Amino acid sequence: MALFNLFSKKKKETLDKGLEKTKQSFFNKLSRTIVGKSKVDAEVLDNLEEVLITSDVGVETTLKIIDKIEERVSKDKFVGTDELNTILKEEITSLLEENHSDSTVGFDVPWHAAGPHVIMVVGVNGVGKTTTIGKLAHQFKAAGKKVVLGASDTFRAAAVDQLILWAERVGVPIVQQGMDADPASVAFDALQSAKSQEADVVIIDTAGRLHNKVNLMNELSKIKRVMDKVIPGAPHEILLVLDGSTGQNAFEQAKQFSLATDINALAVTKLDGTAKGGVVIGISDQMKIPVKYIGVGEGVDDLQAFDRVEFVDSLFS
Repeated sequence: MALFNLFSKKKKETLDKGLEKTKQSFFNKLSRTIVGKSKVDAEVLDNLEEVLITSDVGVETTLKIIDKIEERVSKDKFVGTDELNTILKEEITSLLEENHSDSTVGFDVPWHAAGPHVIMVVGVNGVGKTTTIGKLAHQFKAAGKKVVLGASDTFRAAAVDQLILWAERVGVPIVQQGMDADPASVAFDALQSAKSQEADVVIIDTAGRLHNKVNLMNELSKIKRVMDKVIPGAPHEILLVLDGSTGQNAFEQAKQFSLATDINALAVTKLDGTAKGGVVIGISDQMKIPVKYIGVGEGVDDLQAFDRVEFVDSLFS
């Protein structure tokens, strides 16, 4: 129990540190909106709206939060500015809960009679997709799962090479055919290999070429069809990796990829190097897709299962 508590404490400290830039930026802006004010009034709410939008929460999500706070202010008649942090914290937590951001996800995987749990990972180049796969493999392995990687991003030699390096670093098998191989063929072989090894999880990397959505859609659809033939129902999870430091651009990428394939999970990376961590709230709200993982550091253990309660607590602590 003491070891578990130590691990939980270290995880929370990493999260606090990873969100430090976002927190400082947000509260510096917030403090300026309430200076000289004792009551939450129309002016404070207008200023708060600007703070949330400029913190990359997004316009639509910001308006939802402001509406909720306005309801509370009108009901309670007098709400002091000293209560604003608590109210904001409660409303953002509630919003994340409404939008299926599960605080109990962890690194466990469901059992499937037909074979291992299959995760297909998508995302544009540069968002940290391959690194996220490596860190995911590490976390699953640390949780006692047998993991196999599939290098289906065959459009770039660097992508295959990088995934091979991660497989070696983490100590998990990888199926690859090199650059220019048929991505669906690699996925087929990876699933076959994972089944024969009685693996628990197989993670398939894919190319992310948003400049040609039609080709991307066709390629991802082909990979999905092939995987379904090997393991019915695969892929069970289509995980979109987004770079949190790009703010609202990450949201635009999420919208584009949702048109190309059926995303059902999100990973938001590089939150430690940016003041734009508010984008996690906006993406979760607007996309109605659960944020499952967040990257809050460069270490192999710094990809965390997203916990909405801990996230908001770190943001407001």
